[in-house]
Amino acid sequence: MVRMGKDGSMATLRAGKNGFTCMVMGTDRMCNDANSMEFFQAMMNHMPPPNKVGISYMLAGDKGASNTDPYATGKTASNHWVVTGPHIMVIGPASKTLGYSEAQEADPSRPYMMWAGTPYEHGMIPVAPQK
Repeated sequence: MVRMGKDGSMATLRAGKNGFTCMVMGTDRMCNDANSMEFFQAMMNHMPPPNKVGISYMLAGDKGASNTDPYATGKTASNHWVVTGPHIMVIGPASKTLGYSEAQEADPSRPYMMWAGTPYEHGMIPVAPQK
């Protein structure tokens, strides 16, 4: 488990043993396999994402993110903010073949593509109702 700093730095809180890295980012918590860690590192550094399939999960849901702008830090009138309950994410080329909605105004109760049309597009799959 790592705590993510506002500058993107990561401080290890507890070493894991299952191949996933769980991150505490403010009030959100996300766990990523190694390929997803590479994907999000590339995104944070404005680099091309790896051509690898990855799995991430946020079983407590999230506090929201822009569905169109990977770099948005808060809700605006035009960035299509979406709050998703407990979900898993499919990262990489395979996610683009899932056939999920690419609508900017996502319905977080159904699978959808986040950041559609960007290099960081990925599948969002709800696994439980939002609280």
